[in-house]
Amino acid sequence: MVRFAPMPRPIHATIHTDALRHNLARVRAAAPDANVWAVVKANAYGHGIERVYDGLRGADGFALLDLGEAERLRASSWRGPILLLEGVFEMRDLERCSRLGLWHVVHCAEQIDMLAAHKTESPHRVFLKMNSGMNRLGFAPERFRAAWARLNTLPQVDEISLMTHFSDADGGAGIEGQLGVFERTAADLPGERSLANSAAILRHPQVAADWVRPGIVLYGSSPDFPEHSSAHWALQPAMTLASKIVAVQAMAALTTVGYGSTFTADSPLRIGSVAVGYADGYPRHCGTGTPVLVNGVRTRTLGRVSMDLIAVDLTPVPDAGIGSPVTLWGRAENGAVLPIDEVAQAGGTVGYELMCALAPRVAVTTD
Repeated sequence: MVRFAPMPRPIHATIHTDALRHNLARVRAAAPDANVWAVVKANAYGHGIERVYDGLRGADGFALLDLGEAERLRASSWRGPILLLEGVFEMRDLERCSRLGLWHVVHCAEQIDMLAAHKTESPHRVFLKMNSGMNRLGFAPERFRAAWARLNTLPQVDEISLMTHFSDADGGAGIEGQLGVFERTAADLPGERSLANSAAILRHPQVAADWVRPGIVLYGSSPDFPEHSSAHWALQPAMTLASKIVAVQAMAALTTVGYGSTFTADSPLRIGSVAVGYADGYPRHCGTGTPVLVNGVRTRTLGRVSMDLIAVDLTPVPDAGIGSPVTLWGRAENGAVLPIDEVAQAGGTVGYELMCALAPRVAVTTD
């Protein structure tokens, strides 16, 4: 017999201001002599710029990509530095940089051309980016000094800072080779340095330099999972995605659940249907065994994720029923934590994607 709960759809996300403050403090402890850019690109990794502002306003600056997001920060009363991590995309963007007082990255000759043609009464603070091996953005090392020299002649440019981005700070080849390229090329050039992303801050604190750029660690995800967990780095989840059980089924042995009948019970089983699915941003590729908390107790999903529902095994939680709280990731009501990285791993992806994929139909609150 299927029993349905008389409730509105209960899925919701909570953004934890205290966790954001804690994670920012963790960054400062790891890089005590550096200024901190709080990276809030992609709408603060899906958390919402306005929602994270109170928790991260203790940073020295904010870094992002979109001019619209920069305007939202200024509207939130932020008067400190804001850095455009990919710089400007067209000439008119420089006018908005002047109006909003934005700092911006310069990673290609075309951006220098735009600055040279820009008419402004207030020179711009720029961060000249070197491609030290990531091979996405930045000047090749053999062209870096010429780019610096050209910028240094422009009246439109005030201070020039120097930056790069490591491709393997989370493991793999490490940072030594790319750090060496940067240091040899920029050795005698003046200006502040910005080198370290989240993984470099925690794993290679010796390269903190003048500015660090934490992103994922601010939101409580480990930058080098699965080698290290968020608990290892003393991070707290900034987002909890939670729902409730809306139906309970008794499965007989050798019966199946969900589309494709991918899970077959090998013995009688009690399961719960939870109001969450891929239309909410829960990853469709999370198959049987994905961890989930019911009443704060760890259990597993069963079968395929559908658009609006998942099935969970209630064997470890015999007292669970309709209305029981379910934590998809984050903090349960009893204090238990389910790291987003574990859920992402089960879906063959990373925590970044889960955060950014939270669907508009999910209600979001801040505590």
